[in-house]
Amino acid sequence: MAADSNTLLEKVLSLQDKFQSLQDQLASPEVMSDMKKFVQLNKDYKELEPIIRKGLEYKKMVTDLSSAKDILATEKDEELREMARMEISEIEPKIPEIEQEIKLLLIPADPDDSKNAMVEIRGGTGGDEAAIFAGDLFRMYQHFAESRGWKLEVTDQAPGTSGGFKQIVFKLSSNTDGVYGIMKYESGVHRVQRVPQTETQGRIQTSAASVAVFPEAGEFDVDLNWDDIRLDLFCSSGPGGQGVNTTYSAVRLTHIPSGLVVQCQEERSQLKNKDRAFEELRTRLYNLEHQKYLDGIAAKRKTMVSTGDRSAKIRTYNYPQGRVTDHRIGWSMYNLPVFMDGDIQECIDQLQIAENAERLKEAGD
Repeated sequence: MAADSNTLLEKVLSLQDKFQSLQDQLASPEVMSDMKKFVQLNKDYKELEPIIRKGLEYKKMVTDLSSAKDILATEKDEELREMARMEISEIEPKIPEIEQEIKLLLIPADPDDSKNAMVEIRGGTGGDEAAIFAGDLFRMYQHFAESRGWKLEVTDQAPGTSGGFKQIVFKLSSNTDGVYGIMKYESGVHRVQRVPQTETQGRIQTSAASVAVFPEAGEFDVDLNWDDIRLDLFCSSGPGGQGVNTTYSAVRLTHIPSGLVVQCQEERSQLKNKDRAFEELRTRLYNLEHQKYLDGIAAKRKTMVSTGDRSAKIRTYNYPQGRVTDHRIGWSMYNLPVFMDGDIQECIDQLQIAENAERLKEAGD
């Protein structure tokens, strides 16, 4: 076995004691009674689990390969030698692949990749057309969420005068996927080139909408005190039936120390709106700290994949050419209608590949 393979295996196996310790602690009644500690230890355990699992698979593969080579070198029985050759030919091509997987697993990932996500879309330059485009982006993410089996909950929205949204805020959640780890690549300015519905002379116009994706803060991620929050109630102004403009069900929360303001009016229940607004406020406060992490990696990565620069133009949707282009990695797709219908996974896959290449380069520098 090569020296670098030995080193890689040693790195993985050195984590086994920590993994076993986490298992023991999680089974401890003392830890189970301390929910905050239990949540943190469980998070650490889940982060280590795939590394240990892949490491044990790698160890078995390397051991089997070594045994097969020994048989080939020492055994005279031709039938056994042939079986050893077959095993070697089967295992050897898999070794570089599993080594690459382990190297990626050993590099610390974004600590919030496993979280659910809060998404905010705002119409930018372009007036009514920008709001219409923001609505198109929302429907794109809505269809993408449906294809992945995610739950989508709208927290707040401000409709555009000619359709779409001046702003819309929604939460994406899943019991199986790390939603933020997938959706974080969508943060930035999205630009559209097309003839607007409001254009009478058929001229192509460029408009934009900004997308911000935040990791949802958990109950123990932010110490948020109601004494620091001002609660304002008002009448809902959006869809909602007879209760709209007649009951004070809409909620606005202002975090006095930071000045952050969030509101929710999507539910008829004041209590539900209050709970959703509180979740969003906690998430936005948590994001202030998360932004420091993003700023830290932004300087290292040339392609701006998954960085905190939300003012960067990341993607162009060119309707006359039927093309969508992601400028961070130079990726294009010439089937814009399909992409706008939520088929964005291929683009995200390419962005993840680019980010993984950057992470491996960082680790090697």
